[in-house]
Amino acid sequence: MKTRLGKLKIPFTIAVLTLGIVLGILIQKVFSDDSLQDSIIKFNDVLTYTEKYYVDKVDSQKLVEAAINGMLNKLDPHSVYIPAKDMQSVEDSFRGDFDGIGIEFQILNDTLTVIAPITGGPSEALGISSGDKIVKIDTQSAIGITNEQVRQRLRGPSGTKVSVTILRYGVKKPIVYEITRAKIPLYSVDAHFMYNENTGYVSVSRFSETTYDELVKALVELKKEGMKQLILDLRGNPGGYLNQAVEVSNIFIDGNKKIVYTKGRRSEFDEEYDATKPAQFKNLPLIILVNDGSASASEIVSGAMQDWDRALIVGETTFGKGLVQRQFSLPDNSALRLTIARYYTPSGRLIQRDYKKIKNKEEYFEDAGKNNDKQGNNIEHTAEKNSSLPEFKTHDGRIVYGGGGITPDYIIKSDSLTDYTINLMKNNIFYQFSMTYLDKYKNQIESEYGKDVNKFVRNFNFTKEDLKDFISFASGKKVILNQKDFDRDKDYITARLKAEVARSIWNNEGWYKEILTVDDQLLKGVTLFNEAKDLAGLK
Repeated sequence: MKTRLGKLKIPFTIAVLTLGIVLGILIQKVFSDDSLQDSIIKFNDVLTYTEKYYVDKVDSQKLVEAAINGMLNKLDPHSVYIPAKDMQSVEDSFRGDFDGIGIEFQILNDTLTVIAPITGGPSEALGISSGDKIVKIDTQSAIGITNEQVRQRLRGPSGTKVSVTILRYGVKKPIVYEITRAKIPLYSVDAHFMYNENTGYVSVSRFSETTYDELVKALVELKKEGMKQLILDLRGNPGGYLNQAVEVSNIFIDGNKKIVYTKGRRSEFDEEYDATKPAQFKNLPLIILVNDGSASASEIVSGAMQDWDRALIVGETTFGKGLVQRQFSLPDNSALRLTIARYYTPSGRLIQRDYKKIKNKEEYFEDAGKNNDKQGNNIEHTAEKNSSLPEFKTHDGRIVYGGGGITPDYIIKSDSLTDYTINLMKNNIFYQFSMTYLDKYKNQIESEYGKDVNKFVRNFNFTKEDLKDFISFASGKKVILNQKDFDRDKDYITARLKAEVARSIWNNEGWYKEILTVDDQLLKGVTLFNEAKDLAGLK
């Protein structure tokens, strides 16, 4: 059975238990002063009286779910209840594939809009492209459709068919496609390419069932292209399968070295995971980028690399999620994900940050990354020296600290953005404007740059009129210009807008190659390979 550490708000592993035992666990937590049997009777009495005598008619299912959520709020922030209606989409995100037509989409102004066809899917094969507007699914209008309705109507068993009617800029009549649904891969390696002639770049967005295989494939390709050193980007990666974190670590570490271990109240949850295979890239200089969105499995990888002095960790302190969940399935297809152990890095560090003094889950998640770490070289970890966190030592004797996430060896904070830029992002202005821009200029851009995204990144620039149009477009969406904010963030604003255009034509590679041009953490990271080599003893 696979164990996995999951997304921040819904971490998980898989197991099955009966409803009686689950309710026993939950109610025992709430009514710890009573016997288990008395607690069950008490809960049943309260529910029965409420259903029978309450002044209004009640929904018993909602009451039970509210009670379960109330119980779990008394535990840790990562023990959660998942309603049956949410289970499918949650499982899909980590399983590695699903059956459907294969598109990324957004709903803009009540219209289902294709962001991009998924590579290798049936929509891509038929020629459906970014910016296409789906106005009808089979015989029913798609105007005003919700995200959940999109999934219900476009997903389905492989081999079944669905008809979609599309409006495309520059084409007068609607286009009707009959699409045969197929198995659609969900990739966890978002992008991989040569950043420069020596440096490979790989972004991993989560740890799904296929992450190890995807990453090895990407690294083999980059090695053929001349990769001599690697940036592994785990920023914003919320976690996933524990075994995949171990296997990814084993790509760079071998020799039966410990990667992670878990300890619980019950001994059957105590496990140790070691690097058991020869490491294919054990001599590759490595820099790992992290931030406060890097959690769980991401922290297992970065923590193991740091403890073994194998990679230089660059960026901001990670989320601090060091709890292991197991999933218990309930009879109505809902599920309980209950914390059953803590995990520790090879040196013995608990990565979980303190949550006992935080009022609620919302505050816990908002509190991630709030620290006063001093920017710059932190290889000796002096940034944490005066904290109350416990000390540990890496393989080569460097002091590192536990109980508060992974603090980088080189701290580089991401630039804060102005309120104007944040509002542009919150209101999805960049994407919406890029679609109107591409309606006019996509053919021209494709004609000029063809498949050469690097040429686009080097040479393409928006005109002053383009930026005026963007500001006017944003104002029309009630994001009013603040000239001082715009001037401060102009480089980022233009790069993000350009990245949206690039993604529509060259997919994720286009997005990353452009947005990394204004990424301070990446730009500093690529200058630190000598330090990474020294740390790992690779010179």
